[in-house]
Amino acid sequence: MERKVAMVFGGSRGIGAAVARRLARDGFRLALTYVSQPDRARDVVDAIVAQGGEAFAIRADSADAAAIGAAVEQAVARFGQLDVVVVNAGVLRVGRLHEFRIEDLDAVLDVNVRGVYLAIQAAVAHMRDGGRVITIGSNTAVRASNPIGSVYAMSKAAVASLVTGLALDLAPRRITVNNIQPGPTETDMTASHIEQIKALVPLGRVGRPDEIAALVSWVAGEEAGYMTGASLTIDGGYVL
Repeated sequence: MERKVAMVFGGSRGIGAAVARRLARDGFRLALTYVSQPDRARDVVDAIVAQGGEAFAIRADSADAAAIGAAVEQAVARFGQLDVVVVNAGVLRVGRLHEFRIEDLDAVLDVNVRGVYLAIQAAVAHMRDGGRVITIGSNTAVRASNPIGSVYAMSKAAVASLVTGLALDLAPRRITVNNIQPGPTETDMTASHIEQIKALVPLGRVGRPDEIAALVSWVAGEEAGYMTGASLTIDGGYVL
């Protein structure tokens, strides 16, 4: 049987790297993007290849529309098709209203909203009917629990809303569009304050990237074919 192809935007570290490795184990050929850490992207590719998979990395800034389009073109040139796209690339900027810089506002919106839309737009143009679009949002779209995170929360709420509209737009092609909303997860972003975060999670711990990747795997699979337009929160009860 022909092996399907997945593309992960922001697949060099953290949740994105775990997603890339999991989809490769599921049998997908992988294209992944990175922006600033080629060594870490190479590590993910090497790990996949060592397990008998097929993968390659593309440098592409998700704030750059031309780079997004070129990355998709490279993936299609290499593999001939796209079946699943996971848009994980994102940036975090925090600050209260009176101190938040317009440069930081632009950075968050460019990557977390505009970049997500453009990645989906570029990928779907090459996606076969019956494909999967999966965004990685955040549980902050449900409840912004920190006064310095309003812009980040706004960007993730925009993604959750975008998914509902795109699900209707792409339904005639049987392409599902779903959003996964992790809570605090063990990544570079949380390394410095992980102990403080644990106390806020009802289950008493933060998530692991592999747990988020397992949910992505299910949404990308055949059993999730009847679900579209959904936002699935996985956060240990943080927003309850």
